[in-house]
Amino acid sequence: MGKYLDPRADLTFKKIFGEHKHLVISLLNAMLPLADDEQIERIEYWPADKIPDRTEAEKYSIVDVCCRDNKDREFIVEMQMSWTESFKKRVLLNASKAYVWQSKKGMDYEYLQPVYALNFVNGVFMRHTDDYYHYYHLVHDRYTDQVIDGLHLIFVELPKFKAQTITERKMQVLWLRFLTEIDEKTQEVPAELLASPEVCEALEIVERAAFTDSEMRSYDKFWDSISVARTLANDHKRKMKKADELIKKAEADIQLAKEISKQAKEKSERAEADIQLAKEQSKRAEADIKKAELVIKQAEEMSKQAEEKSKQAEAKGRSETNVEHARKMKALGVAPDIIAQVTGLTQDEIAAL
Repeated sequence: MGKYLDPRADLTFKKIFGEHKHLVISLLNAMLPLADDEQIERIEYWPADKIPDRTEAEKYSIVDVCCRDNKDREFIVEMQMSWTESFKKRVLLNASKAYVWQSKKGMDYEYLQPVYALNFVNGVFMRHTDDYYHYYHLVHDRYTDQVIDGLHLIFVELPKFKAQTITERKMQVLWLRFLTEIDEKTQEVPAELLASPEVCEALEIVERAAFTDSEMRSYDKFWDSISVARTLANDHKRKMKKADELIKKAEADIQLAKEISKQAKEKSERAEADIQLAKEQSKRAEADIKKAELVIKQAEEMSKQAEEKSKQAEAKGRSETNVEHARKMKALGVAPDIIAQVTGLTQDEIAAL
């Protein structure tokens, strides 16, 4: 069993930063976006009746430190052990309440001081970036130098933080290493942490030996509750994932049904078009047949007329031939009755020649 307790737990975090003003001042100056001339010098903790109450759903969201400095600026520090999407809104609500609480009847608005909400998140909520530090405040969308100084919300994703070379923000790195590297498994503390008086003092505060049996039971109960909450959250995530998969499958089936319906509709429309085309072709064929029948009828009429003319011409030709023969036989003195028998002319027709 290790020498230290995890500083992220409710009991330990409050012991460090809720009971030692100089340590929370060091933490706030290290983590907040404050200029050199804006550093916090002195603080007073809020009275207990001013600290926001937690609902049953928020019991793993620790409002550990609420304080005001000598410039009347308000500070809220939280450790969020189980991430929920509503956490940001709750942080905004509590910071807004703190801002409104400053106002007194008849008070000039120019005396309202900014509120800083520093939130350590023991989880990842912005997966599209490796940045662990997220600062929200009121700034003009185009002219970023124009800021309304009121609410300042800072979220730190602890799992994303990686130990790094000490930079100009030395204490920020050291405090984050303290929060992410020290726990019940710690056997040896890095020399960089021991070299910082503030962090070294925080290490002494979280030594297991400094806690009573009653405090240890509370500490163990806290982590048991966190374990249960994480189990329930994971079960919820699995159920949500399964529900999402079912929804996606249903959406895919609906899309497939729509595609099939669309294809069937297109086939139906093509079939109707083919039927319409066939009907039009049938009408044209019927019209062509009628035209052909009319042409055939006209041709038959013309054939009959030609045949009749041919017969008439043939009869006329025979008649003229017989007349010529009769004239020749008459000139030769052949008897009229014989000429009549040969040519078929009457006696009168022969006499008229």
